[in-house]
Amino acid sequence: MAVVNTTLQLSQERRRLQQPAGRSVSILGATGSIGTNTVDVLRRNRDDFSVVALTGHRNVRLLARQARDLNAQLAVIGDDSLYGELKDLLAGTRIEVGAGADAVVDAAARPADVVVAAIVGTAGLNPTLAAVRRGALVALANKETLVSAGAIMTAEVLRAGATLIPVDSEHSAIFQVFDFDRADTVDKITLTASGGPFREKSRDEMRAMTPELAVAHPNWDMGAKISIDSATMMNKGLEMIEAFHLFPVRADQIEVLVHPQSVVHSLVSYVDGSVLAQLGSPDMRTPIAYALAWPARMAAPSAPLSLADIGTLSFSAPDVGRFPALRLAQDCLVAGASAPTVLNAANEVAVAAFLDRKIGFLEIAKTVEQVLETVNLAALNSLEDVFAIDAEARRRAHACVAAF
Repeated sequence: MAVVNTTLQLSQERRRLQQPAGRSVSILGATGSIGTNTVDVLRRNRDDFSVVALTGHRNVRLLARQARDLNAQLAVIGDDSLYGELKDLLAGTRIEVGAGADAVVDAAARPADVVVAAIVGTAGLNPTLAAVRRGALVALANKETLVSAGAIMTAEVLRAGATLIPVDSEHSAIFQVFDFDRADTVDKITLTASGGPFREKSRDEMRAMTPELAVAHPNWDMGAKISIDSATMMNKGLEMIEAFHLFPVRADQIEVLVHPQSVVHSLVSYVDGSVLAQLGSPDMRTPIAYALAWPARMAAPSAPLSLADIGTLSFSAPDVGRFPALRLAQDCLVAGASAPTVLNAANEVAVAAFLDRKIGFLEIAKTVEQVLETVNLAALNSLEDVFAIDAEARRRAHACVAAF
């Protein structure tokens, strides 16, 4: 009996130490989709977390409200011209105010137990790297960081002793069921894809699709850029590249499966035939809460999953003929070197052009393909290399957009 009691006490002590109470958090990209969902989770768990820094790009009024509500130490707006407005909105508080890209990086470098990296695009690379270099636990929602500079970033993670916890629902699902101690027993990992709003559309039908239709995701509430990536299925290609850097698997061990219900968030297949999956309602607050509390778990406001109500789960192979962006990303994963960097940069330009109605929906993938055909691919040995190839790819992409 004494042995049992001692074991129970040790177990209780471990659970106590693993609780998130008292953790400090910074959110990079607090005004975006992931950021606002993170703010919602923190609001519901005020006693467990303190907020160090919040950053936003241009939504200065929302950033100020968030900073006041969470009693943040620091609020930073990325657009320098909005510094005065943010300062006025936070007048009478003790919240520090900053503005500009360098201030965002400084915010990421401030001591915080958890840094939620939720800035969209390569703009999030330097701030995420700043958090990594001080050894933080980084809740990574910025997939472009690993797509554009995967090998460089993971090397920095190892050097600094930082921890990456993926926030994408697919990578979070894999993280939760991947046996890292016996990675050699993993046969493959499968990223599930909703298929986006156009999964049943023909190429001819997609030709006429508007930005409004493309951002209307059937399952997830996401920002415009990520929603467009979902509609082209580029998001799944980017996630394959990200998964390659997050998990100890080969490129040929990563596959995609279309799953319209978005209930099975991803799967890990083992050599003995076992397949482990993580299921849940399509709500980003679940993987956010998992990352904030890791290695423990905390309550999240997501709706309970009822498989009886759902009734049927369906799966199918992706159609790379109708969705060529996925094929382009798969090819870049195999090619390696700077190919993923070029892919990501060209895609960001093309998506922005589509949202601005400068090109049609089908021209997004065409732009990316043309840029990949014209940019010389090379090894990436530093962040300077990444930024140089990124800039070149963007120049070529803008030229392609202008030619349509």
